[in-house]
Amino acid sequence: MADKKAQANAEQYQQQAEQAAKQQAADEQAHAEAEQTVSDEGQPETQKQTAAAADSELERIAELELALSKAEAKANEQKESVLRIQAEMENVRRRASQDVEKAHKFALEKFANELLTSVDNLERAMQAAEGSETVDQSFLEGIELTYKSLTSTLEKFGVKPVGQEGEVFNPDQHQAMSMQESPEHDNNTIIAVMQKGYMLNERLLRPAMVMVARNGNTNKVDTDA
Repeated sequence: MADKKAQANAEQYQQQAEQAAKQQAADEQAHAEAEQTVSDEGQPETQKQTAAAADSELERIAELELALSKAEAKANEQKESVLRIQAEMENVRRRASQDVEKAHKFALEKFANELLTSVDNLERAMQAAEGSETVDQSFLEGIELTYKSLTSTLEKFGVKPVGQEGEVFNPDQHQAMSMQESPEHDNNTIIAVMQKGYMLNERLLRPAMVMVARNGNTNKVDTDA
């Protein structure tokens, strides 16, 4: 009797164990199906998020490229502006340098013209004294020394005489006061100087007043030069 009861209890325990195992298997399958469902449902959302992130990154890259392009254009514009300013400054410096150079060269122009009157007077005084027997020799030597000192000072500052006998007439430096037939001289040759001309650093202060030879074989010199 006891054996039957133990056997019945064993069978009951076995049935309960089988039911528990079946229940556990069912629960595990349900859990797995639930996880698969959640995974299947979440995957499209993840793909959407990834695609959205990629689109956002592309937009950001496009914005950065546009900003870079604008920055490069602005830099090129500023570079061209700087180059223009540098060119303008160089032109200003060059013009200023030329103006200063001209000022240095020709600042004495008016003053030199005033001194030329004294030079002319000394030359006339020497010419008059040379033809006179009553002039004191020491007085004449004083005039000559004064004349040499004055002309030497003028030459030191770039003032040089132009117009000498034997030179070819140059209308840019000489003024023909008269013309004279002279078979002994070539045509258009200076045969006499009434008044010397002077240059200041290659600029004409005043033309030389001269007499020009004419031998009839060539055309007349333009005396209005």
